[in-house]
Amino acid sequence: MIRIKNVLVATDFSEPSEAALNYGRELARSFDATLHVLHVADSIYMQYGGEAYSGVVPDLQDEVEKAARKQLDTLLDDEDRTVLRAKPVIMTATAKAAAIVEYAGKNAIDLIVMGTHGRGAISHLLMGSVAERVVRTAGCPVLTVHHPEHEFVVPDALVAVVRA
Repeated sequence: MIRIKNVLVATDFSEPSEAALNYGRELARSFDATLHVLHVADSIYMQYGGEAYSGVVPDLQDEVEKAARKQLDTLLDDEDRTVLRAKPVIMTATAKAAAIVEYAGKNAIDLIVMGTHGRGAISHLLMGSVAERVVRTAGCPVLTVHHPEHEFVVPDALVAVVRA
């Protein structure tokens, strides 16, 4: 029997991430699991170097994290917070895949759900893929969702109409 107690949805606030959140919600609901929703914010300090960062915009990292927190809070509804016991988390890192895998390991995550952008071969070669790195390095299964390829999660109202 498969036991899933903790489902992690990693989001970058894109459309594929929204689709992944829908899958994560349904999986958490089906297994009566806790839903973790993680956004890894860019580390401005590491990205632009300490001296340039501290001399130009010392509060920029705080602003980036506050904006991400606000966006993350708008993704979660009352059912997420109560029924799914949602845990919204903001982390700051330059290596997003490593941060996602680290969070999963520290929080006994049983399944990671994340969106994938489906970039072309050249873009993938140059930029890599956070989802691909997570799949290769995570210690638990990873479900990648490509939006809008094929939707398995359908709104309850649509299910009721189809069954009628």
